[in-house]
Amino acid sequence: MKVSIISFSRAGYRLSEMLYWVMKERGYEVESYTKSKYTKKVMDESQLEVDDRSFRNVKQFAKPVDASIKEWAGMRFRDSDAIVFVGACGIAVRSIAPFVTSKKIDPAVIVVDEQGGFAISLLSGHIGGANELTEEIADIIHATPVITTATDINKKFAVDVFARKNGCYISDMDLAKEISAALVDGKEVGFASDFPWIGDIPAELVLLDEEKEKPEIGIYVTDNYQKHPFVHTLYLVPRVVTVGVGCRKDTEKETVERVIRRACDELLLPSVSMERVASIDLKKDEAGIIGYCQDRNLPFVTYTKEELAQVEGTFAESKFVEEVTGVDNVCERSAVLGSSQDGVKSMLILRKYAEDGVTVALARRKWSVHFE
Repeated sequence: MKVSIISFSRAGYRLSEMLYWVMKERGYEVESYTKSKYTKKVMDESQLEVDDRSFRNVKQFAKPVDASIKEWAGMRFRDSDAIVFVGACGIAVRSIAPFVTSKKIDPAVIVVDEQGGFAISLLSGHIGGANELTEEIADIIHATPVITTATDINKKFAVDVFARKNGCYISDMDLAKEISAALVDGKEVGFASDFPWIGDIPAELVLLDEEKEKPEIGIYVTDNYQKHPFVHTLYLVPRVVTVGVGCRKDTEKETVERVIRRACDELLLPSVSMERVASIDLKKDEAGIIGYCQDRNLPFVTYTKEELAQVEGTFAESKFVEEVTGVDNVCERSAVLGSSQDGVKSMLILRKYAEDGVTVALARRKWSVHFE
């Protein structure tokens, strides 16, 4: 997680420096900023301090901000996962207001007063992780955390937090809000999953039982849209599918996209379930595949013919493909190898689908839902 911290006063600068060092030690990627008019004043004074951790490397610590705070906030909305304002809430609210878009994509925003008395979760408490980060920051500086989201203060299951922690896509944010409201009101919310789970299902959720009357509204963890277990079903889709691809040289990106989409449509598989695209190393510079992956922020991994040949299983053989690549099948073997982890073989869920010189196969890695 990349965290950007900004301060506006001498006291705020000192507090932000402590946050900077502790969070870096905890593995965060941290950038710290301060308004330029304070920088030299604090730097000079800090040089006189005892050389302890809190005041070392001062010149390397904070970047001066010459732009307006609103301009700075706009840049941080684009490049940061979390923004921490060490100052007044009003400054934060006015600065971020033009850039607030959606809880699905907005960064976490936290406000800490310059005396370190309170840490306030201001934006993206659940999906953005602001609530958890607020708790952590409060622990670091011995402040009081201020959390206002209804499911948290009522100690109820939060579907958006659950989705984030499990790496799942939320199909309908409006329905997610309805589910949260139902849980806060003590109403029944169903739960179903195509995947096994670890831990206990929260008491607020009713496990789907086909022999009993089921709730009208519920959560369904799946990587396809084939089933509708509830009248109002919120789909949580984990990224567990690897797309194995083979194609003719210089195949256009649009063709790659079309064939992959049609292959996914065979299983009603949403594109958000994809976690990577895989192929043979002969295709590592194939512009059409690379462009497809870049458009969707998907990693593109390739394997040698020797690595693909070692994949165990029954695959669709092609003499022509073997003559060209040195291995009898590219898409199926790539999909299986790409989604296998820690020696656990994945499941091929769609065998070779061929169209317009492109072959596609889909494999699902072994995965479990985690309840805390």
